[in-house]
Amino acid sequence: MGLFFLAACGLSIDADQARVCRSTLPALNPGAAITVQRIQDGPAPRSLKVLYTAQNPDRPPLDRTIICTFAAEGLSLNKAELTGLATEEGPVSGASLYMLKHYYLETPEGVAADPGSPSHAAADIELPSAVAYWLQQILVSLPRTAIYALLSVSFALVFGLSGRVNLAFGELAAVGSAATIAGTAVVLASGLDAPLLGIAAGLAGALFAGAMHSAVGGYFTISRITTASSQPSLIATVGLSLALMEYLRLVQSPVTIWLPPIWAETWPLARSDDFVVSLTPISLITASIGLIAALGLLWLMKATDFGRAWRACADDARAAALMGVNGPRLLIQTLALAGAMAGLSGMLIVVQYGGLGFAGGFQYGLKALIGAIIGGIGSVPGALLGGFIIGLFETIWSAYLPIEGRDVALYAALVVFLIFRPGGLLGFQETTPRPV
Repeated sequence: MGLFFLAACGLSIDADQARVCRSTLPALNPGAAITVQRIQDGPAPRSLKVLYTAQNPDRPPLDRTIICTFAAEGLSLNKAELTGLATEEGPVSGASLYMLKHYYLETPEGVAADPGSPSHAAADIELPSAVAYWLQQILVSLPRTAIYALLSVSFALVFGLSGRVNLAFGELAAVGSAATIAGTAVVLASGLDAPLLGIAAGLAGALFAGAMHSAVGGYFTISRITTASSQPSLIATVGLSLALMEYLRLVQSPVTIWLPPIWAETWPLARSDDFVVSLTPISLITASIGLIAALGLLWLMKATDFGRAWRACADDARAAALMGVNGPRLLIQTLALAGAMAGLSGMLIVVQYGGLGFAGGFQYGLKALIGAIIGGIGSVPGALLGGFIIGLFETIWSAYLPIEGRDVALYAALVVFLIFRPGGLLGFQETTPRPV
């Protein structure tokens, strides 16, 4: 999938492998400021050696070295799959490497923590260190907030209309990510060196795949289950989630296919001594796509016949039916729209972070559901707000507090909202609207 990254074609050091190797440095040096001095070929085939400086508070800087070893071609679909790691003190154990890969490097935090190469560009704006660090965390959170907001609004669209929760939206995001990979593969097979065309093809594939899978799956798990209780439908969506997960495993194999980073060069915006506040073009593009989609969705819900019909059915389905609104058809349209938003979030994950495994959508879906509940699961603007809050919360917590307690705090916040404000910030006062 080297279609997108023409800038790295002439380099002897693989850019994606260098990024993965650099991303291990913050985990190996918690609390230290990292400055990468040089990256060179390692002593063994398919290995890189990184020389860097770790600056801990109130300590002299320490020159350190790591050696990263990557999987051989043909043994992995991901050329940047880390298989070995060693420091100047010796090799990292297999168990520690496994934990590092699966619970750090493959998370948005691990991707965002890449200290990067030494910056040769100077930023003219000088900021206090605390302000510069805070601003950097806000910029890092932009793609994640866009992803969570779009995924949260998927839950709100379906619940606001039917009063039922579809727990398969995380897996629908994974469907969108797989469709994005397939769309870029079509462009690659055509022989065109056009990154924008590849992104457009991935976008179209993600929207179509998310909408189609959501409409078909939702028809059998939500539309056809008309019991007064929402529990049978909820259980059916759990089955749909597992079916989609297994379906993706069979279609794309258990090995995650990663795209190399696109437009990942840093733009220096401000500085505080040696700390440079920066933003990557792809982060700006991802956040902009999320913002445009959110504004478009708000306009759709407010100014179109579909939006008026949705609001009428969400308020009183029987009265809306008497006025000529076709409830079952509207529900299928809503399921397709919600699936398209989930597919779009999966596309943003691929473009921003490189890929999403067949089971990787579960965590995204669960946290997006929390965002939808906090913002107001029956409210489209509330769900967008809740997704933004979750993304910002994760980033700020990871920056200032122990990361191992972040998810505990997030789930505790969900419990607090369910107890004291079950309708969320902007949601229904009565949390279960009338079914269609």
